Amino acid sequence: MNFCSHCGAPVRLAIPAGDDRLRYLCDRCGTIHYQNPRIVAGTLPLIDDRVLLCRRAISPRDGYWTLPAGFMENGETTEQAARRETREEAGAELTELSLYTLIDLPHIHQVYMIFIGRLAGDFSAGPESREVRLFEESAIPWESLAFPTIERTLRHFFDDRRRELPPGAERFSLHVGSFERWQAPHVPIEPCPAPVQVR
Repeated sequence: MNFCSHCGAPVRLAIPAGDDRLRYLCDRCGTIHYQNPRIVAGTLPLIDDRVLLCRRAISPRDGYWTLPAGFMENGETTEQAARRETREEAGAELTELSLYTLIDLPHIHQVYMIFIGRLAGDFSAGPESREVRLFEESAIPWESLAFPTIERTLRHFFDDRRRELPPGAERFSLHVGSFERWQAPHVPIEPCPAPVQVR
């Protein structure tokens, strides 16, 4: 940040009185510009043991596979944001939604919140997706996943599905974690496996 969004004057980095970290300060109008993490909300859409993935049509990671997810907007809950992103990217609606993974990425100031849910009806690629497909575990394009948060969420799901549980136990409970640092590997995108037939 170079200039104050309130008055247009140059800003400087300093620790305000009573604070413990650097902030952008405007000496002209006295505004302290706080910068906070952004929430990425999305879903893990399911039909039986298959998951719906979207192949990205935008940067970053254009051409790689992901779960439908994106930045939360003002005025919506995290669940509303996850549902909206799923409609926008995969043309899909979900039922039985519950929070499944909560992953902190402090180095890029993001928090991922992925909800698990059941697909209800049809799906189709939105403007930010090249294509959308259902995948069984054996067909997941692990080397072509866009982000580590997506890989971790998928691995939790398939691990949870295999666990033997006592009667009445919750199969898909909340997973919490973080990535301190991650850099996208330069993996060439290969042709994807044939889609699993739906219906």
